[in-house]
Amino acid sequence: MEVISVNDKAQFNDQFRPQILKVAQSYKTPLICLKPGQAIPPHPSGTGVFYIVSGKAVMTVNGEEKEVAAGDMIFVEDGDSRGICALETVTAFAVHING
Repeated sequence: MEVISVNDKAQFNDQFRPQILKVAQSYKTPLICLKPGQAIPPHPSGTGVFYIVSGKAVMTVNGEEKEVAAGDMIFVEDGDSRGICALETVTAFAVHING
């Protein structure tokens, strides 16, 4: 078993860079730390599960925008376009599933 403290790993930079918390052949888990106004533009990717740890953001999936906040979990299917824009300081993580 491995325990990772998301709060200890959180780093907020002027330019967004995901931190990879864990990677294996079947999945990748990036930590997403965004300052207000920072965004990840919509892009297609594989199956993903996103969990908002803190803050508020607008998540865009296939052109549909939805406000998300701490405690929300978002499921995105393989090939769907997804992006996020922080309304507040946001800490989130994703699990990208390969295969």
